[in-house]
Amino acid sequence: MKKRTDFNVNGAERGASYGLGLALLGMGLHRGGLLGVAGAALGGLLLARGISGRCELKRAWQDAAPAPRADKARYAHMPLDSEVHSPDFAMQGALPDTTPMGHERSGP
Repeated sequence: MKKRTDFNVNGAERGASYGLGLALLGMGLHRGGLLGVAGAALGGLLLARGISGRCELKRAWQDAAPAPRADKARYAHMPLDSEVHSPDFAMQGALPDTTPMGHERSGP
């Protein structure tokens, strides 16, 4: 059996899972009935998450998140449309920051 060491629950999140899991497990066992069983089951899951440091639900959520767009940084130095149309730019013929970024092409 291969031992996994890829933890994705660390620090305060792990401690909170451990503590809340213990509390829910205890309250669920004390209460009894259907709601008690549900609370104890949820507490057991949180306790296991806190002890192991791994959460497959969190991993699936992070894997499903869209990747950041690579071209976002390309336009980071450009002023916003609201900045271009502000009174600060009204008296100038060109934008104040015309420092070449290195990817511009020279004239035609």
